[in-house]
Amino acid sequence: MTLAGWTVIAVIILCLITLIKARVSADVVFLGGLTVLIVLQVIPASSALVGFSNEGMLTVAALYVVAAGLKETGAIQYVVNKIIGRSKSIRRAQLRIMAPVMVVSAFLNNTPVVASFIPALEDWARKNRIPASKMLIPLSYAAILGGTCTLIGTSTNLIVNGLLIQEKSAGMGIFEPAYIGIPCAIAGFIYLAIFGRKLLPTRGSGFDTFKDPREYTIEMLVDNDSRIAGQTVEEAGLRSLPGLYLVEIYREGQILAAVDPEIRLRENDRLIFTGIVDSIIDLQQVKGISPATDQLFKLDSTRRERLMIEAVVSPTHPINGRTIRKGQFRNLYDAVVLAVARNGERVKEKIGDIELQTGDTLLLEAHPNFLQQYRNSSDYYLISGITNSSPPNYEKSGTAWTILGVMVGSAAFGLLSMFQASFLAAGLMIVTKCCRAADAKSYIDWSVLLVIAASLGIGNAMQVTGTATVLAEGFLSFVESNPHLALIGTYLATWILTEMITNNAAAVLIFPIAISMAASFGVNYMPFVITIIMAASASFSTPIGYQTNLMVYGPGGYKFTDFTKIGLPLNLIIAAITVILVPMIWPF
Repeated sequence: MTLAGWTVIAVIILCLITLIKARVSADVVFLGGLTVLIVLQVIPASSALVGFSNEGMLTVAALYVVAAGLKETGAIQYVVNKIIGRSKSIRRAQLRIMAPVMVVSAFLNNTPVVASFIPALEDWARKNRIPASKMLIPLSYAAILGGTCTLIGTSTNLIVNGLLIQEKSAGMGIFEPAYIGIPCAIAGFIYLAIFGRKLLPTRGSGFDTFKDPREYTIEMLVDNDSRIAGQTVEEAGLRSLPGLYLVEIYREGQILAAVDPEIRLRENDRLIFTGIVDSIIDLQQVKGISPATDQLFKLDSTRRERLMIEAVVSPTHPINGRTIRKGQFRNLYDAVVLAVARNGERVKEKIGDIELQTGDTLLLEAHPNFLQQYRNSSDYYLISGITNSSPPNYEKSGTAWTILGVMVGSAAFGLLSMFQASFLAAGLMIVTKCCRAADAKSYIDWSVLLVIAASLGIGNAMQVTGTATVLAEGFLSFVESNPHLALIGTYLATWILTEMITNNAAAVLIFPIAISMAASFGVNYMPFVITIIMAASASFSTPIGYQTNLMVYGPGGYKFTDFTKIGLPLNLIIAAITVILVPMIWPF
């Protein structure tokens, strides 16, 4: 091996040690490793930076925009809520999300499936006070396992099939991988069901809901023709938001206090809630209810164009000492007061009858330019906007689903590549106003894209310097004496390379070597082909071997070792099933 090759190996080992031992973000680590290779001129800069123009990385970027459209329209949240419901059991929630994701991933590319579900699962975890880290690794692993069950489930299967057609002029059937993929998926499902709750860390969203001491009171109105009219309070999900309580219901002049969860809601019911800001934002996103504040309906802009803002009243506020209604707050500021908190406690009067005092914290709904206009005004001590406070645009949810269907269909039937289809879908999401361009940019996880691009560059360095080929051939040379040992060696070599570079690159490198070994033994090549497919896809023990693992790495708040802790046993289970069953299903 050349000096350049040893340098690449040293950089990879250093990156892995840093990720495991130090609290440094993955994007900084991999960009640092790539920088070392460029500065030392181990490979040309053009080869090192190939990941930044890689179609896979750019596809992930476009899919974040597609996911933004699905979230902004409430499309995926609705599905997640239907699938998981209001389950408080972590194991039950994991099982209810893994099963459908496995099925969907068998027929769709894994990356858009995971990209679409991540924001919805983060919201669900926060609302149900369950750590996101308990849900996101199972999401990624379920997508990976489901993708092994069909020829079109993952790009690796398609690449290997293309190599097989090129080499042997015969490919696999669409469901041929299912003979081994389904047993592995079932085994993975059982393993995660039994050990997922214990081995997964407690990180991410879910336990920070009560940090904000301010408690607001807000009135919501059950809309005409609302989908929740006729449902009980429990069925409508109005008791499942943490830190939010339904205090009273005003109905036809009557007050229903101490609201029972079995009370059925009616159109035009006025619902009085008390709670913290995060939960009030969640309440705004419930379909079928809207703020009951009279002034709200007189604002010129639509609710999608507004922002929720917190503002603290100063002594010089023009309405200080007067009620919100008599002071004509809406006309003065072109904003509506949704709720008021005083000394961290709720104010019980109706919004219009509240007499403002110095230090009151107002929860407003206004146009975003309110922030610039009054940030330095003496009317308020402090003004801050609340991000992601706009309610979903449910009217566009059908459009978002249609765009997703067009993307999937055009890629599945070969009309467009996944790269082309994802960019088309991302553009359509913005053009059809399923999400705004500014929102789309904020949804893109740039750190994940940097990790993918940098790791692709380091992986390319292994190929350019010949390091990957030397390692693969050297490893497999020890197992050439026996077909069964060669099969095990093929699995291990593919798996190790997958964790170090990428699944597709590992499969491409090992394929010709494995085919040559099968020919030298005079045995059937199919066991080796299927083994490569499974080993290249079964990347569970590090976050860098598979794109979906990288995508959940940041949102779940994971450490590098979290994947090893739960993923390494799963890797060994899939390896054992593969090397035992493959020769039985596809005999030598």
